[in-house]
Amino acid sequence: MTGSLQSERHPDHEDALLKHKFEILFREHFTGLCYFARKYTGDLDSAKEIVHNVFLRIWENRSDFEWEKPAKSYLFTSVYNRSLNHIRDNRKLIREEDFQTLHLIADESAYSENLKTAELENRIKQTLQRLPEKCRQVFELSRFEQKKYSEIAMQLNISVKTVETQMSKALHVLREELKDYLTILILMLIKNMQNW
Repeated sequence: MTGSLQSERHPDHEDALLKHKFEILFREHFTGLCYFARKYTGDLDSAKEIVHNVFLRIWENRSDFEWEKPAKSYLFTSVYNRSLNHIRDNRKLIREEDFQTLHLIADESAYSENLKTAELENRIKQTLQRLPEKCRQVFELSRFEQKKYSEIAMQLNISVKTVETQMSKALHVLREELKDYLTILILMLIKNMQNW
C-alpha cells in the first residue's frame, strides 16, 4: 500500500518540478537565443518575441518535452526556423537589395557563425555582469560609448589613472573568461573595423 502511494506522482508536485526545470532552461538560454535571433530579424523586439514563443510552446507541451536530453540544439534550431518564418512573413517589409541576405541566412555556415557569435555575445554580457560596478561602467563607457579616458574620469568623478586601472582589470577578466572564443572575437573585431 505504502509502496504504491510512493510510486504515484502527485500532479502538483510534477508540475512544480517541470516549472523548476523550465525556469532553469529559460535563464540559461534566453539571452543567447535573443542575440541569435537578432542576427536574422535585425531587431531585438522581434527576436525576443520569437524566443518567447519558442519557450511558450515548450511550456504548453511540458509533459511531452524531453527534459532529460540536452536542449541547446533543439532551442537554437527552433529559434532559427521561427526566425526564417518571421523573415518570410515580413517579406514585403524587406527592401529589394536585402533579399541577398536571405540566401546567406539559409546557408549552414552562416547559421553556425551566428550561433557562435550569439554565444560569444551572451558570454561577454554574463562576464560584464560579474565585474565590480565601477569596473563595468568604465569598460562600457569606453567600449560601447567610445568615450575617452578623460571623459570617463570626469563623468564618474574619478582620476584618469583609476580609469586606466579599471580598464586593465576589465580586459584581464574578459581575456581569461573568453579565451575559448578568441578566434571569433578577432573575426568580430576585424568585421567591426571594416565598418569604421
